[in-house]
Order: sequence, then structure tokens, then C-alpha cells
Amino acid sequence: MAEQRIRFDDGAAYERMMGQWSRIAGNVFLDWLDLDSRLSWVDVGCGNGAFTELLVERSDPTGVEGLDPSPEQIAFAQQRPCASLARFRQGDAMNMPYANDDFDAAIMALVIFFVPEPAKGVAEMCRVVKPGGVVAAYAWNVLAGMSPGGEFRDELADLGISTPLPPSAEASRLDTMETLWREAGLVDVETREISVERTFADFDDAWEITTLVPSLAPTIAAMEPSKLEVLKQRLAARLTPHADGTVTCSASANAVKGRVPG
Repeated sequence: MAEQRIRFDDGAAYERMMGQWSRIAGNVFLDWLDLDSRLSWVDVGCGNGAFTELLVERSDPTGVEGLDPSPEQIAFAQQRPCASLARFRQGDAMNMPYANDDFDAAIMALVIFFVPEPAKGVAEMCRVVKPGGVVAAYAWNVLAGMSPGGEFRDELADLGISTPLPPSAEASRLDTMETLWREAGLVDVETREISVERTFADFDDAWEITTLVPSLAPTIAAMEPSKLEVLKQRLAARLTPHADGTVTCSASANAVKGRVPG
């Protein structure tokens, strides 16, 4: 089987699945950052703008730049209400099209493990942030199997079916994040874990939405019908519904923040 790549080229599907998870974790992340309003931000790897919109809603920024390599995701982001303030453009996290000291804060929301050279991405965030400004990120704890859809990956693994990890998965480790931030010269570096839950209407809702996860969708689509039915049965037994029929899934992310010296 050819190596699978995790692709993000459907903004609407991303919104149903990861966009909602991003907002759940993003609220905790923004509470932890606890930054002033009226700041200028850059959202590096903004995807379809899910976190950017949350940032605009909560932080009353003076301006936000959203940068992402996917033209499809950028096109979706540009249709969001926050696009009246935020500007979205296609670009590379390791070579951002901004001047030095352009922003008060730079963040990567669920992105650092997709950056081919994470240290370059962190260095770029440091470059474009003013002295005293904040550089921060959060990423699913993929190596511990705690990203959204972790229950699906566990059951697939038990069936002998592997799913791809992001190309720089090691960068999602809490100690790796701290090292990246310190080696970039950032000060006042802190880390934390973010544990979150999402409740679905019922098992079928959880199944339909979670199978949209880009790292799961190609694998599940390629499964033989008999194995697919076994997977559904195993997951239905694992995801015990509440009294009202709803189903809750959990995930956790690692987060880091630091300040540019001066």
C-alpha cells in the first residue's frame, strides 16, 4: 500500500469535524494565554479559519492575519464572518510573508506537527513578533493516541490496520515543545496539557463526523465491508451512550507559550 498523506482540502468537512474540536480546545488555550485585547495576531496554519474566528470573537484584536498552504482551506476561511477583520492568505509557516516585529502575538493551533521543520516555524513566529510579544501553540497529543478519533485508531490498530501520523508528530510532545521554544530564544516558557470532550447526538453522529478526520477517512473508505462492520460493532460497544443516547469522546492537546525577549 502506498504511504498515506494527511490532506486538508475540504473546508466544510474540516469544519464539521476538526473545526469544532479546535474551538473546544481553543477556548481553554485562550483562557490560559490570558492576553490583553486590542492586539495584532498571526494565526499560522489557520486552516479553514475555525480558530481564527474564535480568536476574533474572544480577543477583540486590532487585526489578524491567517496563513495556510491550502488554497481550499483559505477559500473557506474567507467566507467566514471574521473575514471582515481577519485577512487570509496562502503561505508557508517556515517562510512567512511578513516583516520583522509585525505582530503582538503568533499562534499555531493544531499545526506544529504538520510543519516539515518545526524549529524553522517557531523561529519564523519569533521573527514576526515584537519584543515582549507572545509565541504560542497547541497540538493534539497524537503520539499518546489522544487526538480526536483516538478511539477509532485504537480499534483499527487492534484489527491490524494502521493510520498515518502527522509528518512531524514528535513536535507534539510536551517536552519537545518546551525545547523548541527555549532553543528559539523565547523566555518565560510554560507548558500545559488541555483535556477536552465532545458530545455527539448518538453513535451514528459520532461515526459520521469522526470518519471525516483526514487521517482516518482514506483508511476507512478503503476497508472491506465485513471489516468495516466489525469496526462499527467494536466502536459501538466501546462508546457507551448516555441515558439520552448521546455519546461523548475525549481528546487531549499539549500547549506551550513564551515571550520574545525585550
